[in-house]
This record gives sequence, C-alpha cells and structure tokens, in this order.
Amino acid sequence: MTESSMSMSSFFRNRFVRVIMASSIFLQIGIWVRNFAILLYVMDKTNNNPIAVSLISVAEFAPIFIFSFIGGTFADRWRPKRTMVWCDLLSAISVFAVLLTIIFGTWQGVFFVTFVSSILSQFSQPSAMKLFKIHVPEEYMQTGMAIFQTVMSIFMIIGPALGTIVFQKFGINIAIAIMGIAFLLSASVLTLLPADQIIERENITTNFFEELKEGFNYVWQEKALTILGSVFAAAGLAVGIIQPLGVFIIVERLGLPKENLQLLFMVNGAAMFIGGGLIMTIAKKVKPQKLLAIGLVVNAISMVGLGLSSSWVMVLLFEFFNGFFMPCIQIGINTLILQLTRSEFVGRVNGVLNPMFMGFMVITMSLTGWLKGQFSLTALYIAAGLLFLIGAILTSLIFNTSVHNKIDSAQ
Repeated sequence: MTESSMSMSSFFRNRFVRVIMASSIFLQIGIWVRNFAILLYVMDKTNNNPIAVSLISVAEFAPIFIFSFIGGTFADRWRPKRTMVWCDLLSAISVFAVLLTIIFGTWQGVFFVTFVSSILSQFSQPSAMKLFKIHVPEEYMQTGMAIFQTVMSIFMIIGPALGTIVFQKFGINIAIAIMGIAFLLSASVLTLLPADQIIERENITTNFFEELKEGFNYVWQEKALTILGSVFAAAGLAVGIIQPLGVFIIVERLGLPKENLQLLFMVNGAAMFIGGGLIMTIAKKVKPQKLLAIGLVVNAISMVGLGLSSSWVMVLLFEFFNGFFMPCIQIGINTLILQLTRSEFVGRVNGVLNPMFMGFMVITMSLTGWLKGQFSLTALYIAAGLLFLIGAILTSLIFNTSVHNKIDSAQ
C-alpha cells in the first residue's frame, strides 16, 4: 500500500489488516486452549508440582532465546507470507503428532506442543512485523498496534474460560485436536495475504552469519535500540519471576481452587481491552517512549500490590490495574521497534531484542521453583516490581530520542 495516509475506515479495508486479524483470532483460540488445557492437565498429573508448572513456561519461552536470532535473520531473507503460512502449517502437524503420542500413553508429550509452536513463532512473528511495516502507513503504526492489542485483550477475557471449559468438558485429547485445527485455519487464512514483494538480491553476497552480525551491529550502533534492549532485559527478569506464580497466589495464599486463575486472566484481559481502546484514541498524541515508561511504572506498583495482597478482591483490583496499563508496554515497544528500524532490519532487530527479554525471563523462570522454596511470594513479587522500575528509569533515557528524524535518516 503506497498511500501516505488513510482514514480509519480504509485502514480496516486494508487487505493485509483483515487477513492478519482473522489469522490472529484463530491463533488466539489455539493458544488459549493450549495454555489452560496443558496447565490444568499437568497440575492434575503432578499434584500441583511447582517445578512441573514452571517447566510449561520454560518449554514455551526457552526456545525463543535460542531461535529468535535465527528466525529474525531468516525473516529478513525469506518471503514473509510464505514463512507465516508454513509456520502455522508445521505447528498444526506437530500438534497432531503429539496427540498420537498422548493417545498411546505418553502424557509428557504436552510439553512438546508448546516447545514446537514456540520455535515456529520465532520465524512467523518477525515476518508479520515486517509485513506490518510494509502495508501500514507510518502514522497509523501505533494505532494499528493498539487495535491488534485489543483483539488479544478480548481473548484475555474469553480465552481462559474457553481453555478451561474445553479441558474440563472434553479432556486433553480434544483440546489438543482443537489446537491443531486452529493452526490449520490460520494457515489457510494467511494464504489470502497480498503476494510477497520479490526483492532483488543479485548484488547481495552476505551469508546468513554475516547478516546476523549486521543485525547485532545495527542494534549496537543505534543508542535508542541498545537502551531498549536493556529495558527488555530488566522486564524479562521480572516477568520470569512472577510468570509461574499466579496460580500459587490463588491456591496457597488465598486457599482458592486453581480454576480461579481463569478469572484472574479474564479480569486482566478486560482491563487490557479497556486500556487498549483508550490508547487507540490517544495513540497519535503520546510518544511510544512515554507509553512504555508509564506501563513499566504501573507494572512495578501492581507487582508490589499483588505481593502484599491477602484478599481475593485486592488481587483482582491490582490485576485490573496492571492489565489496564499493560497495552502501554506492548504497544510502546512494538511501535518503537518499527519506527526506529529500517524495513530490511526489522526481522533481525526483533531477533536481537526478543532474546534480551526472553533469555533473562527464562533464567529467572527456570529458577522460580527453587526461589519459591527459598523466599516468600511477597518477596518475589516485590523483587519483580523493582525490576520493572529499573526498566522505567532506563526508558527515560530515550524520552528525547527523535523517532521521526531517525526514520528520515534511515530512508
């Protein structure tokens, strides 16, 4: 799409936007059924073992640290539409393969479902970002990110209930089959994307490792991206601490059934939906740097609040508070990456920055089972809050970065 501007109505008439939104809906169905069905299944099988629960998250996030570099680099080399279609198709095949292993008695195969889809997402996600930069005008990037964040927020509301109901009513086998069908439907929809642009590469002699090195050099030379990487690291350490602990706030501290976790996610999702909708109305008025900092400060406050809360009502209030401002972080980060990065480096910048978040998250996530035995839930949540605060302080260093000047100079 070559127009420099367009109305919101024409934004939704954009073929790329419609297809990606439809694909996102199918993917979100598969992801949420996967997340809750596997969580409840593993907790049933292991009698709520915290190490087994944390291993689910490790299976999801550890491959990101390893494959994000590779996926981001190949996203800049391969045709993005073809990459996304094949990734969803291979995810579906892996899901049905695991279903067969579970039917024949190997329940631990559920970890493999998460592991494989996590690997493939490292190739498809930067490809989607690359297409977003190509097909969406620059002045609508932040608004577009807010719209897609709203779609994800809707599934934060209905996803936990969907996953829980599917598992409780039909069992793990049907749940995994639904995952596979959802990935297949997403792959089918993605075939309707506009054809990939064929880029002339005759004069390009760099190999994979040279292009990977170029990606690291590009991030290192751009001060704003380097600082953003540090923010990713601090946030990753924080999220890794608290990611597996939500269910233990419910089960151990409050003495409630583990199924209440779905209500916690639903409240968070409803807040994200409202917050994302608000950001859509102010997206052009607030710099993405400031959106990111606001989200990190509120996360810090929410983590401390959750760590100190001893009532279900207070937990829900802090979860709502956290969710309301969460879109500030996600929209701010994605917009900054797109606005600060030349299109030919989008995949590699994603491939460099995502491991900064995921790698540090996996480090603390892998230790969460042990940390929970050494420290109280309160201490762990306060530690996560301090790390989010550090991220906000680092973000303040790029408040005066001129995004538009960088874009102009890049072009």
